[in-house]
Amino acid sequence: MNDIQTSYILLPLLLPLLTAIMNLVTGKSENVRDSFSVIGSVATFLAVAKMLPHILSGGTYSLNLFNIYEGINVILRVDGMSMIFALVSSFLWILASFYCVGYMRGLNEHAQTRFYVCYSATIFGAMGVAFSGSLISLYLFYELVSIFTYPLVMHHQDAEAYDGSRKYISYLMLTSKVMLLPALAIIYVLTGTLDFAGNMTTGIFSPDVNQTIIAVVYFLSFFGYAKAGIMPLHNWLPSAMVAPTPVSALLHAVAVVKVGVFSVCRVMLFVFGIDLLGRTGLGITSAYIASFTILMGSIIALTKTNLKARLAYSTISQLSYIILGVAMLTPSAVTGGLIHIPNHAFSKITLFFAAGAIFVAHNKKEIPDLDGIGYKMPFTMAAFGLASLSMIGVPPVAGFVSKWYLALGSMEMSSIGLLVVLLASSLLNAGYFVPIFIRAFFPKGGVAKRVKMAEASPFMVVPLFLTAVMSVVFGFYPDIWLKLIEVVK
Repeated sequence: MNDIQTSYILLPLLLPLLTAIMNLVTGKSENVRDSFSVIGSVATFLAVAKMLPHILSGGTYSLNLFNIYEGINVILRVDGMSMIFALVSSFLWILASFYCVGYMRGLNEHAQTRFYVCYSATIFGAMGVAFSGSLISLYLFYELVSIFTYPLVMHHQDAEAYDGSRKYISYLMLTSKVMLLPALAIIYVLTGTLDFAGNMTTGIFSPDVNQTIIAVVYFLSFFGYAKAGIMPLHNWLPSAMVAPTPVSALLHAVAVVKVGVFSVCRVMLFVFGIDLLGRTGLGITSAYIASFTILMGSIIALTKTNLKARLAYSTISQLSYIILGVAMLTPSAVTGGLIHIPNHAFSKITLFFAAGAIFVAHNKKEIPDLDGIGYKMPFTMAAFGLASLSMIGVPPVAGFVSKWYLALGSMEMSSIGLLVVLLASSLLNAGYFVPIFIRAFFPKGGVAKRVKMAEASPFMVVPLFLTAVMSVVFGFYPDIWLKLIEVVK
């Protein structure tokens, strides 16, 4: 593999941090501050995209920043898996930057400068996670994401926000300290290194390693990345819904939860490896845990009448598709899991953007209040409908591609049970998304003949419509993601 050691990796990593600094410095001028968010996001995406041709050719980029101790290195490394997460995060940050202008100004939110500073800094942490080449690098950036997002969850500074943010930071910090740090220590003792393996087949452990110890370390790692929302360590996620909608979109589609599942998948594939997970049965055990989360998250979502709460439990369910795919360990299943990172991101950010637009334009949060909203906000609800189809897995929207590969993976391992889980979860997805769309366009009693269209600001509607359209585009043309996944293997 052609590895290029270069400090260029620092550019897409530091641009979001520089953006956060400029947000802070120019905070007194709204237009200048908001412009820096857009400029920083575009520059970050272009810096990431510049590395794409070399990655698609099977190469990698790397940079050893410094050594803490022998075998404990803070390394940056960009491969196909890194590129998937980095491209998604940086591109969606562009659209989110425009959306935030419409949302924050539309509601005249307080502390907007703090919001933008933390928002940009969170992308810095997410990019660091994407580019981590070792467990210690991953841990450091993972923790930074928790720190930077805490003020975002607490943004409204009322009793509900303080309670939600306390639960948020307590869950994430406690699990990382009690589970991840001991796991890192044991891994280092067993292997003498915390660097990721060069491929996802062998991992970093020797073949004769004690299987009981491996099981303990594995589950400390598996549950320690609580941002992945795996049950039972998922309650922080619905509690974080007290945050403004752009933050919810950031949490659920771009940075936080994707940081969690990306970290879990990175450790599964490049620390333990497919061979070891298959030999010890840890892979199939993880698949069952993910399946439970998929079904229970969907069932709970059915009971929620608050739109953001329903979307929150949908996220818990959908994230575990990614882990399920990797845990099944077959080529098609791993493809299905990894491709769901971008597919879910574009669809879920559309749904949260739509929820925010509805709130800004009509001050509605509850699903029973959405009767006829489709006639007032046709573009918003059409986008919501497309994203919902993706979540359900209806062709030709992007979510169908994910579920197709996951279904193929279940058949490759001859698991009828996991195939049933996938089919049942799609029915449950339809059960909590379709009624919203029906209520919006076909309310009981009909709608008045003349309904005045009242969409939110174009700053909000255009980004959410674009993300919905891209969900359809990636359903027809998933090639870029499939090629990146191929070079991961």
